[in-house]
Amino acid sequence: MASVSPDWHLTRDLEVFLDRAGSFLRSEPALHTVQLTVTDALGRRGPAAYGPEPPHFAWLTDRDGTVRATALRTPPYELNLTPTTPEAADALAARLAEVGHVLPGVNGPADTAADFAAAWERRTGATAQLTTNQRLYRLGTLTPPEPAPPGRERLATRDDHGLVARWHAEFSAAAGGRPVRDPDRWAEGRIAHGGITFWEPPDGTPVAMAGALPKVAGQIRIAPVYTPPALRGRGYASAATAAVSRAALTAGADEVLLFTDLANPTSNALYQRIGYRPVRDFAVHTFRT
Repeated sequence: MASVSPDWHLTRDLEVFLDRAGSFLRSEPALHTVQLTVTDALGRRGPAAYGPEPPHFAWLTDRDGTVRATALRTPPYELNLTPTTPEAADALAARLAEVGHVLPGVNGPADTAADFAAAWERRTGATAQLTTNQRLYRLGTLTPPEPAPPGRERLATRDDHGLVARWHAEFSAAAGGRPVRDPDRWAEGRIAHGGITFWEPPDGTPVAMAGALPKVAGQIRIAPVYTPPALRGRGYASAATAAVSRAALTAGADEVLLFTDLANPTSNALYQRIGYRPVRDFAVHTFRT
């Protein structure tokens, strides 16, 4: 049964959370893309979809019961927040500290994440460090690269499991410092729903991959995009991303989204060239005690 604070309500029950906050999450699919895709995966694959410990959920209501913000955490990952006010971020930090949560960090819209990080420092004595600046993009008019590199796109199959798992591990290692999901389980899940597309030159050897999460509330998020270092600079990632973006539109997505690391100007320029436009900046702060 959910526990209740004056504003923030806490539960570990996915059905309770979605019953209370599902309409709110679907009201702005782009801004809520992470929580939509996480809760969808938890619903399809069970509470162990992201790790051995059950997830945590929270929602904020005003006096008439209208949901104004949500938060979730799938340990060992950071707390994820939707946009909210500094006062609400402070109230959530107070509530989570009160019930004994130990958080590795927070991820959300840049201003909200900063507000929560500062509140967590005040409430717990932890030290917060800004570790990643991200930008959320939405596809406008898809403009495939011209000229495209020689080759074609191809969906990954079970025969590609080893390569997909290895590239996921390499991609995660390059991201640096954050928890990594088991590459084999990740590859199995993505291949099963047709969520990995390769770009292959004429010799049929995959040279890049682009992933797509299942459609939820009309949005599909592209992730990850990876090219091995020795093959970069040849347009393979751009071609793979354009191919998976086109497939998302064909699948009926109202919005096609992706995140970039703002420390990587190459990828930010690449996505804008093929039609992606900025929506909002996000940030990750890590906590140390």
